[in-house]
Amino acid sequence: MTTERKADAAATVILSRKVRPGMEREYEKWQEGVNAAAAEYAGHLGAEVSPPTDLQPEWVIVYRFDSVAHLQAWMNGATRQSLLDVGAKYFDGPATQQVISGGKQPTDPLVTVVVTHRVHPGQVDDFLEWQRRMSQEESKFEGFRGTEIFRPIEGLQDEWTTLYRYDNAEHLDAWLTSAKRQEVLAEGKKFNDFKLRTIDNSFGSWFAFEENGKEARPPSETKTAIAVWVGLYPTVVLLTLALSPLKWPLWLGLLVGNLLSSFIMSFFTMPYYVNRLLKRWLRPAPGEPAARSNLFGLGIVATVTVFWVVVFYLVTQQFWTLP
Repeated sequence: MTTERKADAAATVILSRKVRPGMEREYEKWQEGVNAAAAEYAGHLGAEVSPPTDLQPEWVIVYRFDSVAHLQAWMNGATRQSLLDVGAKYFDGPATQQVISGGKQPTDPLVTVVVTHRVHPGQVDDFLEWQRRMSQEESKFEGFRGTEIFRPIEGLQDEWTTLYRYDNAEHLDAWLTSAKRQEVLAEGKKFNDFKLRTIDNSFGSWFAFEENGKEARPPSETKTAIAVWVGLYPTVVLLTLALSPLKWPLWLGLLVGNLLSSFIMSFFTMPYYVNRLLKRWLRPAPGEPAARSNLFGLGIVATVTVFWVVVFYLVTQQFWTLP
């Protein structure tokens, strides 16, 4: 099903950049500073950075704000321009930019394709009809999760933007390389002047929060790593204890254990244990001092870790010995 979105809600900008070879590490540090600066602007909801992949050869940066006006204030502000001047040495050519307004971030781990079209005002109806035809054919392919169409934003974005999502890169590639897609593209030949890029959100669902219909700002990489550790330790130990009576060889036990831990982490540990336990730290309330939030969060992390260490020590050393 295709959903058309108008410019009346949260705004997102998608930037694609090619980084000079050998400067990736310096670029990442610079980008962290840019993201921190963006977080200080009114209406900031979050930022994501996706390194190059087989599907997307460039770095992709996504900023989300609660309105087009707040997004424009960041994009056109002196702070960002100063940072761009400093970081110009890292880039091999100019960035591509796409702004969309409305829609929502998927909470499943999807691969999203962003396609932009310039459409003549007199051809809008034909374009929308062609997009409906495209969506009908996309929906017949395995892994398809939906399409959204965004109108141009007057004074900011001239192109129409289409997002379509698949559950993984393999299913997406099956559609992109299919004869049926080539057939539909041929039917809309006058709209074939387009740009296409992909965004892989493989682990987005581990830290998905939704309140009042608004997506949450994602936690930092440091918080993410600590939160995953908080969930991973009890998950792995409990699985080890559960599987130990089977006396499998090491290679088989790790194979099965890693598979089970991945499912348990994704569908239970992270959404129902870690995210709820550390929610106040992973997503602090607006205006809450960072020092206070970090003290609270790290206190919980330390308390929970000590609890599990004591429990597992008693279970494996005092009450039971692994076979």
